[in-house]
Amino acid sequence: MPNIQYFLGGNTPLGFYSLYHQLSDPDKYRAVYILKGGAGCGKSSLMLRVGQRAQQAGYEVVEIPCSGDPDSLDAVMLPQLGVAVVDGTAPHVVEPACAGVVERYVDLSHFYAWEELQPLKESILAATHQCSACYKRVYRCLGAAGELLSDVRDRVSSDFLTQKLARRARGIIARELKPTAAAPGEETLGFLSAVTHKGCITLWETVEQQADRVYELWDSYGLAHDLLAPILSAGLATGHQVVACPDPMAPDRLAHLIFPQLSLAFVTSNAHTPWPHHPYRRLRLDAMVDREVYRISRPRLRFAQKVAQALVDQAIDGLHQAKVTHDELEGFYNPHVHFEGVYQIADQLAEEILSLP
Repeated sequence: MPNIQYFLGGNTPLGFYSLYHQLSDPDKYRAVYILKGGAGCGKSSLMLRVGQRAQQAGYEVVEIPCSGDPDSLDAVMLPQLGVAVVDGTAPHVVEPACAGVVERYVDLSHFYAWEELQPLKESILAATHQCSACYKRVYRCLGAAGELLSDVRDRVSSDFLTQKLARRARGIIARELKPTAAAPGEETLGFLSAVTHKGCITLWETVEQQADRVYELWDSYGLAHDLLAPILSAGLATGHQVVACPDPMAPDRLAHLIFPQLSLAFVTSNAHTPWPHHPYRRLRLDAMVDREVYRISRPRLRFAQKVAQALVDQAIDGLHQAKVTHDELEGFYNPHVHFEGVYQIADQLAEEILSLP
């Protein structure tokens, strides 16, 4: 079975938006291994190796891909063991809450051949600065796109729409969220969607693995949050576990919800990222917009959406350039890393993790 995946960081209009603070929870995690080391030192390879060993031992593995490069890992989580291994370098910094007891640092910089790298200093610095410049451009483009998309939401909003979404949410809550316990539920945050160098992607396989019943919310205007927020609140109040997935283009708003124990999910879908299967139920949020409001605003909406998409495309191009530059940076380092030592550390960590009492 493929591993479940979420992003814990996102490229957003607000810059890099981190959810990694969740790993600093000593009540939830028994051990968090924080990897330190620069580009190309084997952090992703180590995490992949540990995850493979855990999966071979029969444990569920949650992979955390990098939002800039989804082929690279930023963390692996082993929920059944209460363990995580995470890249602790910027921008996804994890601050210890119980250092030495829960969090443990693993320094992979020991495996650099320091003397061999000295002649490459200027090339490494140039590539690092170029990569940083690419991300500045990315966030400027996403920031402008986010403002336009916020304007789109404001244009179609009305009391009529708010009331309609609230009624629909109440109906779903009554039908799907029966109380299970007196204790409140548990919320986990994770991006299901991300703006990456490969484009805007959504990890639909993660939904497929955890939910047989999927409500598809067809939403072209960013309205899903107003339906999902009361469902999330009701789910927590009735004792359910829920994964709340923010919208990368508006990280303070919800885009998806997954209730793994209920095999139930609510996903936002649109022409750019459609849900690839026949849904359990489809709700066309676009059709709930007041027709007169839409008629008056249609030219403005189309213009704003077109320009916003062009800006997102420019951000994706910037991420692609950053990926090329980062690959060059790793190319400088890779020949001068003792990877056998990295793999040995990975195997030692895997043995330590799998032998936790």
